[in-house]
Amino acid sequence: MSPEGDANDPRTAARQQGQGHQGPARSPAPGGGGTTLEKAPEHPEPPAPEPPDSETAPPGTDGGPGSGEGKAGRFWSVRRAPAGIVALLLFAGTGILLYDVASVRAGRPGMAWRRSLTDELAGRRLDDTFMLAGAAVVAALGLWLLVLALTPGKRSLLTMRPDVPQVRAGLERSAAALVLRDRAMQIPGVQSVRVKVARRKIRARAMAHFRDLDEVRGELDGALREGIGQLGLARRPGLSVHVRRPAKRR
Repeated sequence: MSPEGDANDPRTAARQQGQGHQGPARSPAPGGGGTTLEKAPEHPEPPAPEPPDSETAPPGTDGGPGSGEGKAGRFWSVRRAPAGIVALLLFAGTGILLYDVASVRAGRPGMAWRRSLTDELAGRRLDDTFMLAGAAVVAALGLWLLVLALTPGKRSLLTMRPDVPQVRAGLERSAAALVLRDRAMQIPGVQSVRVKVARRKIRARAMAHFRDLDEVRGELDGALREGIGQLGLARRPGLSVHVRRPAKRR
């Protein structure tokens, strides 16, 4: 067998590569009888990035709240009671109006209340007191419905930081006030304390029966600020601390 045939034999090429042969790989030429050289890639291609949903993807690459860019919005109230009342009133009014229209179309007289209301509206001026009062009531109801539709509600629920992706958590304001009150009662010299938690500010009013008021106020302010930080709220509220002596008994 000729050397060229040995070079073109795939088994010979594989054997040479297995013995540690280094260099460009050989491939048979299209016309046969010779070989062509192909340059091997100098750097391997980097692996494709893992999708965000895969188990091997690094944390924080899914673009969720866990990556530090998430925003925690307020919880929206369903408001079943106002929606149910409005739907019931509209259903009742529409049903009565359709019944009256169908009755008139059938040749029967319309309802007495509708004729009376039509005569009253036709005989009164636009600047009449009852007309203005009725228009004000209707406008107030419409404004109330708009406020309910455009505001989230649930003011008693504080939004917590979205540390875990796709998980939203909230804290009741009463629970936050109870936690801060227990922390404030651990300060020496505090006899009693009242904590009021709002959405934007927390107010604490304490009674100190011994120690200096400035010292108690300083320790109380530090303890409450630390407690607010440990609540894990999405928006850190402000803090207002007032300390005074209890009233003297007569």
